[in-house]
Amino acid sequence: MGTESSQEPLLLSSKDDQSTFTYINQTSFLLKSTKWVLKFAMWVIFICWASFIFLVPSDSVQHLYKKVVNATSGSLFGTTGSIFLIYSGPVMIIGFLAIIYLWVSGKEEIQEKKKKSASFRLWTFPVIIDGPFGVVTAAELIGIMLFAVYIIWAVTVYTIKNISLLPLMEITDTGRRNLLLLELTGLRFGFIGLICMAFLFLPVARGSFLLRLIDIPFEHATRYHVWLGHLTMMLFTLHGLFYVIAWAIQGRLIEELTAWKKIGIANLPGVISLVAGLFMWVTSLPPVRRLNFELFFYTHQLYVVFVVFLAMHVGDFIFSIAAAGIFLFMLDRFLRFFQSRKTVDIISAKCLPSGTVELIISKPEGLQYNALGWVFIQIRELSWLQWHPFSVSSSPLDGKHHLAVLIKVLGDWTEKLRGRISSVPEEKDESQGLLQPNLSLKASIEGPYGHESPYHLTYENLILVAGGIGISPFLAILSDILHRLRESKPCMPRNILIVWAVKNSDELPLLHSLDMNSLCPYFYNILNLEIQTYVTRESEPPLEEGNIPKYVSSSVFPAPTQGGMSSLVGTGNILWAGSYMVLSTIGLVVLYALLIIFYINPYNVTTWWYKGILFIVCMAASIVIFGGFVIGLWHLWDLKTAKNMDDENRISGLKHDEPNAVKNPSQDDFVNIITYGQRPNFKEIFGSMAERWGNVDIGVMVCGPTALQTSIAKECRSKNFGRIGNEPIFHFNSHSFDL
Repeated sequence: MGTESSQEPLLLSSKDDQSTFTYINQTSFLLKSTKWVLKFAMWVIFICWASFIFLVPSDSVQHLYKKVVNATSGSLFGTTGSIFLIYSGPVMIIGFLAIIYLWVSGKEEIQEKKKKSASFRLWTFPVIIDGPFGVVTAAELIGIMLFAVYIIWAVTVYTIKNISLLPLMEITDTGRRNLLLLELTGLRFGFIGLICMAFLFLPVARGSFLLRLIDIPFEHATRYHVWLGHLTMMLFTLHGLFYVIAWAIQGRLIEELTAWKKIGIANLPGVISLVAGLFMWVTSLPPVRRLNFELFFYTHQLYVVFVVFLAMHVGDFIFSIAAAGIFLFMLDRFLRFFQSRKTVDIISAKCLPSGTVELIISKPEGLQYNALGWVFIQIRELSWLQWHPFSVSSSPLDGKHHLAVLIKVLGDWTEKLRGRISSVPEEKDESQGLLQPNLSLKASIEGPYGHESPYHLTYENLILVAGGIGISPFLAILSDILHRLRESKPCMPRNILIVWAVKNSDELPLLHSLDMNSLCPYFYNILNLEIQTYVTRESEPPLEEGNIPKYVSSSVFPAPTQGGMSSLVGTGNILWAGSYMVLSTIGLVVLYALLIIFYINPYNVTTWWYKGILFIVCMAASIVIFGGFVIGLWHLWDLKTAKNMDDENRISGLKHDEPNAVKNPSQDDFVNIITYGQRPNFKEIFGSMAERWGNVDIGVMVCGPTALQTSIAKECRSKNFGRIGNEPIFHFNSHSFDL
């Protein structure tokens, strides 16, 4: 039995009323031309690089590759430099061009113009719903198919080559020939695995310019790391297994496993690397990860052992095949280390209804983030090792000096956090006449991260679907839209439907914590907003006459202190972050050149494993020395900028952000439907919206568990509604965390 509001929907269905707003880039001819040239150059480099990797098993490309390596091996950097330039160079060059491209894109201005038409979007349209990879978009399916074709192609070609090599070995004994074939096959699997490893670390560099370039946020890109991790470890495991079987049959297993050759492949470091990789792989499998997340997290730190001993196993020149992705990850990790060293003031912490905690965190005025941003949080009073990701629930326009996160109490860490906050006594604030918590919690923060562009502003019609605490990022979206409407900033959405499924009614105050009238008076004259809430585990409203419990907040956010978040983040100032990457790369070239000139060549260092570890040391030293120099200047620049902002605020008398007086929104402002004892019927809801809004471009965003994402994706892909010709007009965007 469900109850619904009797009010008529305010969402407009007239096409004429919906066709006046969209946004196009209004830039100078020079900026447009520069972007086009950069995009074209990056595509050409990527296609050539990917084509080479795909075709390198063939004889013609392999012959050309050997000619290039031989022709350049006489240079200062030798074979290592040649292989690095061929395999890793294109990735670094695309990264450099991405810096310029993103900087130019930031110079664009946007303005309103007439409606855009719906279009097919590879990155957002779901094509596979119930499969081993979860919800898969068109672009992701293309990537999966390309990797699958490459693996099949490479294994087939290398197998044919291996068989053709056997007659040249002049081995007559069939058993020995089979064992040799087994070892050659293992060798090929190792090389293919190394190619996959060239991509493995790219998705987990959170502030990477490559992820920002294609506008894929880290929390979504991690699934690519998971897929590549499974594939890479499967190939490396086959690589090691084939050798182990061959050695065991020959009776020299222990001898080979413990071999540590100076010239050639060192087996023992490879064994250590593979064992570390297997530990990471096994503990990352879903059953183990769900059962004991901390075990997964701690064993995953073995990636350091895995990478270092891999370099020792294969030597510097073979390791350079995968060096670019590892180097970019190391850059990101070092920058995150510096950002997280600074403790951050938690200005306010409250325990809300439904077991939710709200944290208000101090940030510097100049730190920018997207309304779909999120942060990693560590609270040392609770744990020195645990980091947890949370969506930011406040808009960047809510305040210059703070951001908010909502945390659902679900596990041990969040239970400790709620207990810590609940145990803090409150003190009377004489100036405000209010009870304020005497809070002394501090946190370490990494981020904010998120989408490069605010794609929630690019749709005239939005459907936001949330499950439980998944409403958090949508509060930020709604607040962002209301701020922009009030300040007449570019903002396309005019029709918004929020579908929210919760288990119990005590969660309802989370959505009603946003004072819409305060943010944008009379917003309902501009924005058609409808909220459909489904309370799934209650058949009727609470006994208190069906009233929603009120959310009360009276926090005043002070100006930034020395405890504010650090802006040393890869998604921060693009010029400083770009300088950090470029100078570190130059430092790698310089340090390795000096190492060759003053150590390797004079002392005739030829040991493969030793040169591999020297190469890793150069990568780390270049980041620490050259990158650390940029970070130091960046930090000083931030301090100077913050001081100037403080001085300007004091002169203008702006000591505080404007506090939001929170109240329950009036039922006259928007349609609010609460249904008890039912789950949302997305086919019916989406069909109704398609009929009401007409054939228009609709953005569908979902934040919640995998089952919810799957349900939404099915309806987005449905052929029963919302189509223009052969083009689907519903697009799927996933923004969720497994907390």
